[in-house]
Amino acid sequence: MMQIGSTVPAHNLDIFQERFAVNCNGCSVKPAIKACVAKTSMKTTSLSRTKFTRKHLSNLERLIGTEPEVIQLEPKVSADNGLPEAESRGKGGLLEGLHLPQIWPENKAAEEMSPRQLNRLQRLLSKNGMEYSPRNSLASRWREYHGSNNWVGLLDPLDENLRREMVRYGEFIQAAYHCFHSDPATSGKEAPSPRQVAIPDRSYRVTKTLYATASVGFPDWVDKVAPDLEWMTQQTSCIGYVAVCDDQREISRMGRRDIVISLRGTSTCLEWAENMRDLLVKIPDQSCGQPKVQCGFLSLYKTSGAHVSSLAESVVSEIKRLTQLYEGENLSITVTGHSLGAALALLVADDLSTCAQVIPPIAVYTFGGPRVGNRAFAKKLSSQQVKVLRIVNSKDIITRVPGMFVSEELDKKLRESKNMNVALNIIDNTMPWAYAHAGTELRVDTSNSPYLKPDADVSCCHDLEAYLHLVDGFLASNCPFRSNAKRSLVKLVREQNSNVKKLYTSKAKGLRLSLDTSKSKGLKLNLERNMQMSNCLPSPS
Repeated sequence: MMQIGSTVPAHNLDIFQERFAVNCNGCSVKPAIKACVAKTSMKTTSLSRTKFTRKHLSNLERLIGTEPEVIQLEPKVSADNGLPEAESRGKGGLLEGLHLPQIWPENKAAEEMSPRQLNRLQRLLSKNGMEYSPRNSLASRWREYHGSNNWVGLLDPLDENLRREMVRYGEFIQAAYHCFHSDPATSGKEAPSPRQVAIPDRSYRVTKTLYATASVGFPDWVDKVAPDLEWMTQQTSCIGYVAVCDDQREISRMGRRDIVISLRGTSTCLEWAENMRDLLVKIPDQSCGQPKVQCGFLSLYKTSGAHVSSLAESVVSEIKRLTQLYEGENLSITVTGHSLGAALALLVADDLSTCAQVIPPIAVYTFGGPRVGNRAFAKKLSSQQVKVLRIVNSKDIITRVPGMFVSEELDKKLRESKNMNVALNIIDNTMPWAYAHAGTELRVDTSNSPYLKPDADVSCCHDLEAYLHLVDGFLASNCPFRSNAKRSLVKLVREQNSNVKKLYTSKAKGLRLSLDTSKSKGLKLNLERNMQMSNCLPSPS
């Protein structure tokens, strides 16, 4: 029997009576119920009357046909804000403690997902592949989509063709992650053999695998202590690849032959060690100013391995070869990277822009990229016609380091003052941590997603799949997440399960069970399957 008499003070029963009378209009048991409640409300708060109240409320339960249930006396903690549910609900917490949605089914149904929402969630969770935004022809405007005008008028609101291009380039990065994690070890005694890269866009062909080498290292005894994790301490690792569009129909759609350079983020211990070397160092430059970049990034970019060329040498030689091979055609160079790969992408673009007298247009798409250099370096990229589009999550702390914790918005406002501008220029030229972002920014926010928790953790806010999810749902800075977002949620739920709202994870489990048993429709959902493209470390065998 439902034990609620001890949790409901008698002085609140008049509220219960009024609420219940409103919700029972037209009900055949209303007179009896009202009589029961009226009698109960007239009792005093003595022990005997408490028992009488309990009896009447239990009779009330039988009259309206609910299942017996014991209400827990301990307050439940809300998953959204960590407060007891009664506090998080505010006013009316006492009545909500009665589990009224169980008494009135219409209230309970309002808390659940509608059939339309369930169908949509089932569609997003049951896909074997990805569904994309419209694949429209870009031939007449490809330079604009490639950043010739710094994407003015295309970002807010976000152009659907540009959205598709950004997601596509993000998946090139996921392929770079998968290429590394599928076989992370690189021998230091011989040249690495060619690697297989599972590119999501089959119209592209990989022409070269790229490697980066750290200038720092661990002593030999570290590998002896943990021989199975030797790949975590190796100096040279696969960092990405170069691919070129080889499909004539896709070349016609895009209006040019596209060359892609894709770079993954930090995955080994020595790469993390290089990330920590955050002092700015000068780079050669003939123009005025003192362009500087982060020491660790530059080291990974310029250092050669025992049997491998440096990333700088490899990418420049391969781009020169491809531009000569396809001389006379409309060409474009797109450099894309996530996290550490985003930083290296800027260094690659800087080198490529001056590696030959005639070079195709260069655009850089970065996701969750840190600051790379100072303001002089950003101006250098701009003067060399390198177009940079930075996709930034407002909750991603990686985009605010290294350097002083001063936002670009504050820096811009301070520079409006002539005196402050002079002082900040002096700081830029003398301070070893005077970093500044380069290029154009598209800002997304984890809290705008209807599927992710607003307080998602640091790893989720920096996760590449979360970035692609947010870009796919972005409409404009003043608009909510688009309801017709195309990207599947399978990978997001699998990798960020703890950061997905419980409503969707619970529904996902239910849908998984129902889909697994629905053989007639041939639907099967396996959230634990090994995705073709992964951007997380492999699970231990």
